[in-house]
Amino acid sequence: MFADSRAPAEADRSMGTTYAEQAEGPHVKRFPYIRWTIIGLFVAAMVINYLTRSILGVAAPAIMAEQHISSAQYSWITGAFQFGIMFQPVAGYLLDLFGLKFGFSLFVAVWSLITLGHGFANGWLGFAGLRGALGLVEGSAQPAGMKVVAEWFPARERGVAGGIYQIGASFGAVFAPPLVAWAVFHHSWRAAFFVAGGLGLLWVLAWLFWYAPPARHRSLSTDERNLIVGGQEASLAKHRRRPPLGELLRRRNLWAIAAARFLADPVWGMLSLWMPLYLVQARHFDLTQIALFAWLPFLAADLGCLFGPAVVAFLQRRGVNLIDARRGAFTLGAVLMTGMMFVGSVNSPVAAVALLCLGGFAHQTLSVTVITLCSDLFPQDQVATATGVSGTAANLGVLLFTLTLGSLVDQVGYQPFFILLGLLDLAGAALLWTLVRKPA
Repeated sequence: MFADSRAPAEADRSMGTTYAEQAEGPHVKRFPYIRWTIIGLFVAAMVINYLTRSILGVAAPAIMAEQHISSAQYSWITGAFQFGIMFQPVAGYLLDLFGLKFGFSLFVAVWSLITLGHGFANGWLGFAGLRGALGLVEGSAQPAGMKVVAEWFPARERGVAGGIYQIGASFGAVFAPPLVAWAVFHHSWRAAFFVAGGLGLLWVLAWLFWYAPPARHRSLSTDERNLIVGGQEASLAKHRRRPPLGELLRRRNLWAIAAARFLADPVWGMLSLWMPLYLVQARHFDLTQIALFAWLPFLAADLGCLFGPAVVAFLQRRGVNLIDARRGAFTLGAVLMTGMMFVGSVNSPVAAVALLCLGGFAHQTLSVTVITLCSDLFPQDQVATATGVSGTAANLGVLLFTLTLGSLVDQVGYQPFFILLGLLDLAGAALLWTLVRKPA
């Protein structure tokens, strides 16, 4: 059942107790929510992951002015990150092979060191090289998160668990504006990268201390372990020694999810990479106003992380099948996303920020839903690879979007891109309804 250590798990189940209970005796009352501490610790990793990504976007006006970087060169810097993160399937495959404890620890340690390296960077080529390397290792976060959800949570709790860990992505972006403002006002934009890199290295120590797969966790009770094991779908419970990559790539459900994410994620690229520049160039915000307002869309995105699973649960309580409930939540998010079409046309900066907040809320409503579909449709030993493949499509969408925006924004402005972002998810919803097949 669990990928990281099967033999010990079977030995334990034959005795009806976990390692901890064998050592301490069954009379010892154990904390019954270990799985939620695991997802809580993973949220911290997501916060750091998206903080390191978002710092560049917030600091871009200061960096571009100091380093004499043009909009087109900035688009190549952001594009390098998106190119690197497109190798998510490789990261997911390695996580499926080597497990989360040491595999994910290594990824986080490397991305933390690369983040520290940003503090010494000069010139757009230096930034582009570092961003490409950062994307390569930070692409491990989403496959790792979905693997945590698949291994540690019964099916009925996966939507909530997925939504909670996606909150970390938004909070990382929330913290970036005040961190950059503090760094610029008191030191330099370089200090923001040093802080984020140091936090990542500290997190690795916490993960190595606390994380273990369910079959080997020292504090997991028998009751909680039985709840996790009993809540797995029978069709996804079979175990294979190695993820069958060729077979996986031929599955129609995988490409349906990938296509929906390809169309959805340019919105996140717009918010995290270009929104601060948009607010400076088109709305004439200064750094103080950026620090005050640029985090609001990501706070709204956090609410979307909870709203998406809540919609799914609401529909399931009314008898809707799980897969249809996920597609319904995605469709609702796509309809809300149409508000992004008006960001560039409203006169009030407050209204523009409000519409950006709506975009962040709608994006995470549908994004957490479509990402969680991987854990509904693929076995535990394939879910990280499947999430990685769909993540590649998502980041390809961001890459193409950011290169196009960077090459044209000085000529056509931002409005055509906001209109495009408002419509793409409707196409993604249509693809999910027509292409995804429910498990037999």
